[in-house]
This record gives sequence, structure tokens and C-alpha cells, in this order.
Amino acid sequence: MECCAIAIEQGRREPNDLVQRAQAGDFSAFEAIYRRDAGRTYALCLRMTADPALAEELTQETFIRAWSKLNSFRGDSAFRTWLRRLTINVVLTDRRGRGPSLAEQVDSEQLAAALDPGAAIDLESAISKLPPGARTIFVLHDVEGYRHDEIAGMLGVASGTSKTQLHRARKLLREALEK
Repeated sequence: MECCAIAIEQGRREPNDLVQRAQAGDFSAFEAIYRRDAGRTYALCLRMTADPALAEELTQETFIRAWSKLNSFRGDSAFRTWLRRLTINVVLTDRRGRGPSLAEQVDSEQLAAALDPGAAIDLESAISKLPPGARTIFVLHDVEGYRHDEIAGMLGVASGTSKTQLHRARKLLREALEK
């Protein structure tokens, strides 16, 4: 019984041990973190970009930044929460450098045009076809669980813009999935 309790406790500590070892410069510990979290990080990047090659590039950029900023992780939250926030920041920074602001309003016609009405559609492909601003807000709110005020702060938009984009994205997704 005592041996099981020790194993459970070690299992709880292991991720923190990896982070602490990585913070101390142990690259093999960071490699273990990468192997453990790269899939989740890539999935988030892919949902936000809808571009597999870009998602791979941003996943790599996230881990490069994570290595360089690892000492800024204080343990106030779970490491995966810190890494998820870093990933979102990497994607948003990349998007700002590539094109128009996420604050731009996208009207219903533009959202409808983004989806191919003749294609057989599932949720993932429908999400991937949303315009970048609507897709980002949908992923942050409905997939990642951020509140509108948090999203507004991340994206530099009004909370009302976040709500409007989410409403339109949901409406278009419902229409696409009903076909």
C-alpha cells in the first residue's frame, strides 16, 4: 500500500521535476517535456491556423521560446497552462506579422464565402475554413475555454467584437454542419 502511494506521489511530481531539471539546464528533461507536449501544442496551432505546415513551424517556435523563457515559469499555474498561453501568443504574434488585424469585422457574407457549401463537412474542417479572426476567437472561447474579456485582452479588441465574431462563427458552423 505504501509503495503505491509513493508511486502516485512520484507521478504527480514528475512533470514538475522535469520542469525544474529543464530550468536548471538539463536539455534531456526539456526533450521529455517536448515529447510529452508537442502533440497538444501542434493541435492548438493547427486549430488556430488551419495550416499544417504553419502549425508545425509555430509548434517549433513555441518550444524554442519555451526553452528561452523557461526560467520565467514560476509554477503559479500548471506548466501546460503556461505552455498553452505561450503557444497562443506565438500564433497571435505570427498572425499580426502576416496580415490584417484580428479586430477587423467579418460580415456574414464573408464568413459564408469562406466555407465551400458543396463539400461534405465535419466540425474540424468547418472550423479550419473560418476566416482567421473568427476561427481564433472560436478556438479560444469554445475549445480553450477563455472568457470574452480575456480574449479581448489577448487580441487587443473590444469584448463586444469577440462576442460578435463568436456568434457569427457559431452560426456559420451550425449552417455548415446542417447540410
